[in-house]
Amino acid sequence: MATIKVRVKPGSKSLSRLEQQEDGNYVAFLHARAHDGEANKALIELVAKHFKVAKSTVVIKTGAKSREKTLEF
Repeated sequence: MATIKVRVKPGSKSLSRLEQQEDGNYVAFLHARAHDGEANKALIELVAKHFKVAKSTVVIKTGAKSREKTLEF
């Protein structure tokens, strides 16, 4: 299993994208708003697409209600 740390920026005006930072962590720019779990769903889809894994394998381990999240897949 892989574990990554992601800083989420919901409500981005541009298309959703995932960028790796110099420290190895990621920043996710999400078009979806942080309302009713929409941003978390969009983050899981984005991470699954980026790492070419099934959406069902991506799990938010910590930070479900925070901008700083730890994901496992």
